[in-house]
This record gives sequence, C-alpha cells and structure tokens, in this order.
Amino acid sequence: MNNSIFLRLDWLSLLLYLSLAVFGIVNIYSATYVEGQTDLFNLQTPVGKQSLFFVLGLIGGGLILFLNIKIFDHLSTPFYFLMILLLVSLFFFGKTISGARSWFSVGGFGLQPSEFAKIGTALFLAKILSNFQTNLKTPKSLLQVSGILLTPMFLIVLQPDPGSALVYLAFFFVLLREGLNLGFLFVLLAAVGLFLGTLLLEIPVMVSIVVLLLVMVFLLLKKRRYKPKILPFVGIGTLAVAFVFSVNFIFNRVFEQRHRDRFNIILGKTVDTQGIGYNINQSKIAIGAGGFGGKGFLNGTQTKGNFVPAQHTDYIFSTIGEEWGFVGGVIVILLFAALIIRIVYQAEKQTNTFRRAYAYGVASVIFFHFFINTGMALGMVPTIGIPLPFISYGGSSLLAFSLMIFIYLNMDANRLNEW
Repeated sequence: MNNSIFLRLDWLSLLLYLSLAVFGIVNIYSATYVEGQTDLFNLQTPVGKQSLFFVLGLIGGGLILFLNIKIFDHLSTPFYFLMILLLVSLFFFGKTISGARSWFSVGGFGLQPSEFAKIGTALFLAKILSNFQTNLKTPKSLLQVSGILLTPMFLIVLQPDPGSALVYLAFFFVLLREGLNLGFLFVLLAAVGLFLGTLLLEIPVMVSIVVLLLVMVFLLLKKRRYKPKILPFVGIGTLAVAFVFSVNFIFNRVFEQRHRDRFNIILGKTVDTQGIGYNINQSKIAIGAGGFGGKGFLNGTQTKGNFVPAQHTDYIFSTIGEEWGFVGGVIVILLFAALIIRIVYQAEKQTNTFRRAYAYGVASVIFFHFFINTGMALGMVPTIGIPLPFISYGGSSLLAFSLMIFIYLNMDANRLNEW
C-alpha cells in the first residue's frame, strides 16, 4: 500500500466518525465533570480513559489503512475463533461487573471481548457469504450463518449480558442484503409481535388472535380461487401457539427480574418512577429540560446533580439533550444517519461480496446500537445496556468501533482491487 490511499479514502465517513468521537469525549467530560478538574488526559477519570482509547483507535486505525487488503480475508477465520476463545475464557478468568462476567482486567483497564467479537463476526460472516456467492437458500448455508451468529450470542447470554447478545441480531440485515428470503424477516417480525402481544394480553386471548388471523388468511386465499392446503396452516398455527405458550417461560425463567421490570414499564403494565423506572424517567426529564437550544455546556442541572444514573455510559444521550437541546440531539441523529447511509452507499459500489457484506455489517451494528441506545434514553425501548457508538464512555466500545470503521475505510479505498 502506498500514500495514494489518502487520495482514495472515504474522507466523509472519516470526518463523521471523528466528529462523533470528539463530541462523545466532550459530553463525557461534561457528564463526569468535577469542579477544579480540567485535566483531559488524567487516566484516573472517565474522560481521560476515553481520550486514551480514542488515540489508540486512531493509531490502530492508521496502521490498518496500510495493511494489504488480502489480510482481512486471510485472518477472518482465525480472528473469529480467537474471539470465541476469549468469550469462553471469561468464565474462568473474567471479572464480574454489574452482575455480568464480561470483562478482562488488564493493568487497571477493563476490556470487553464481546465488543471486539463483533469485528470477528462481521469479517467471518462476510467471508462465508462470499463463498456462497449470495446463495442463502440451502439448509447447509443457513445452518452455517446461524452457527456463526448464535455461537457468540449464546456465550454472551451466559455471562449474563443479554443486551450485548442482542446486538448480533443486527447481522440479519447483512443476510437480507446477500440473498436471504424476505420470508425470514416476516417470521422475525411475527415472533417479536407475538412476544410483545403475549406480554400485553393474556395467553388465551393471544392464542385466539393467532387462530383467528390464520383462519382469515386461509379463507381469503380460498376466496381468490387459490387452493391453499390446510396442513401448512395447521403447522404454522401449532408453532405460533407453542411460541405464545413459551413466552411466559422465557420471560419468567430466562429474563432476570430487572429485565422483566423494564419490559413491564415500557409496555405500560407498571408505573415506577422511583424504582427500576427511575433511570428512564430522569433521562426523559433531562432531555425535556434542554428545550430547543439546550442549557449550554457544563450547565445541565440534571447532569450536574447526578440525577441520571450511568449518564456517561448508557444514558449519554440525556446529557446531549439537556445541554445541547433539541438542536444538538437532531445534529447527533443526522450525523449517525449520514454515516450509516454513507457506508451503505459505498458498500453498493463494491464488486467484491466479502467487502460489501463486511460494510453492511458495520452499518447494521452501528444502526442497531444507535436505535436501541437513543430509544432507551427516550423511554421507547427497555434499558438493556447498549452504548451509543463513539459517544458513550467505554474504552472497549470506542476502540472496537474505531477499528471496524478503519477496516471499512481500507476496504472501500481498495474496492477496485481484486484478490
């Protein structure tokens, strides 16, 4: 690789990434500010640690830009299995924080393998998809991609860290782009609808709705002179009813009490502004207090009063809403939208399946994190501990997302080069 890479670099994506990361450091500084503390590089403070990992991300990213494009394909398989090994190692050598054994303690810093496992999964999934050449219709190919995604998800759930495990569902968008039948999307949406519907309604009511819908579809098809076979409808109905009955087991036996409480609050089944719903309520108050233009940097009363727990991590968007107002929140949303759209746009220029699928993986993971985290801060989705990319405090998250972006930048700059 020579210096000409800088002429082919996607400078727009790089600028958007840098803007979000720097803005994140600014807001972490504000959310954790202590009177008289101004040292940005004090490694004993969250902003100091975040600044260090930002610099490490830039250094690592700079090195990645000069790697031969072939190395990502060659290392995708060993890197993925190395990440799986690290996830397994957590059960023996990991450190428990907030009830989850998800961290390695290294020299006073915590490293979270699940963040880096996203890179390994994105690369390995892209490699497998490039081997299929967009043929995701055979049972063998579907089993392979399912195993790639479910293995890290299963290990992360056991930590237990179900929030981080859910992120791997983002790769579903990659599969759709590379030829997965849209029927699978319908099944996924139907499963989510059945799950939420069962939590809101009694099981007999939900079963009645499922059976009624299936009967209506069957009669509609028959009326249009199709000859629908009743057996598939019976099979689908049986699976749907079995799923409905399994929801209570999953909700009561698999979910922890804190997860159950958060779902009940979001679904309106419980009103609790002082207990488990305190975080969401305070976050909404902070965002609302910012008004249109915000209270100004370091002037957020909710932020300065430490009313919002985990404000520099899970609820960093509430700091943005309070101090930068509606305008600041919209700008951040537009920056994320621009970055995601840009990556997808550039991905479509790729003639190489491996690089296109990887770029879609990066865009999908960023979108999933962004959607869930901002939804948490606004009280639209349950709190599941997913950071806002580039902005939330977390060295592992920032470093992993930085490396993902720079790998994408390398691939994009070399999209005209074949193996």
